[in-house]
Amino acid sequence: MGLRLSRKLGPARIGPLVGLAPSTVHAVLTRYGMHRLAWLDRPTGQLVRRYERGRPGELVHVDVKKLGVIRAGGGWRAHGRGSVQDLDRRRELRAARRVGYDYVHCAIDDHTRLAYAEIHRDETAATCAEFLRSAAAWFASVGIDHIERVMTDNAMAYRRSSAWRQALTDLGAQPRFTRSYRPQTNGKAERFNRTLADEWAYIQPFESSADRAAALPFWLHTYNHHRSHTALGGEPPISRASVNNAAGHYT
Repeated sequence: MGLRLSRKLGPARIGPLVGLAPSTVHAVLTRYGMHRLAWLDRPTGQLVRRYERGRPGELVHVDVKKLGVIRAGGGWRAHGRGSVQDLDRRRELRAARRVGYDYVHCAIDDHTRLAYAEIHRDETAATCAEFLRSAAAWFASVGIDHIERVMTDNAMAYRRSSAWRQALTDLGAQPRFTRSYRPQTNGKAERFNRTLADEWAYIQPFESSADRAAALPFWLHTYNHHRSHTALGGEPPISRASVNNAAGHYT
């Protein structure tokens, strides 16, 4: 118990230290009502309280995922370490001439987990505001006609931008911000970003950023309409939206 509370170790780490099998340690921790480490906020050791809004549009999470631009012809992921492309990339880094980044702006509805994303060349306030309007239009196309609140991190483009505030006003939405050093507040966006990276951005070696961008709409459709979601009982996010299924939204 002391090792778990003071060092926040799991059964596999505690077992060898106390001379017990990890399964035995797990049983003891369960007996004393200790939560899984994955459920805890590591700095404080407190249980993270998961939440879910009760209706579509009540809260939309917005975040930006930054990805390195892929050189024309593909980078080291396509050609391997030590390839000409990899050596070119290393020379560019040494010369501080980076190829640049793609900024994937994402919006996730808290209740349905429906997600929308666009790739932009920056994350300026004007771009963020433009994206929010596009996301609202897309959500309306799947039956979420009104966004009540929008949650973001505390970036300047969200907190101090008149363009962002105007976009919120035009949509009739209220701003919400994550708590400092508490990424769990925006956990659905964080989790979506991980899924997006694993299942789209890095699922295969792309020949260019344009090729990667071309694969995004198909992946988003799969995520929203066909990919099962454990938090939704194995159903896809579209199953929770107020949509006319007869109109072909599941196709």
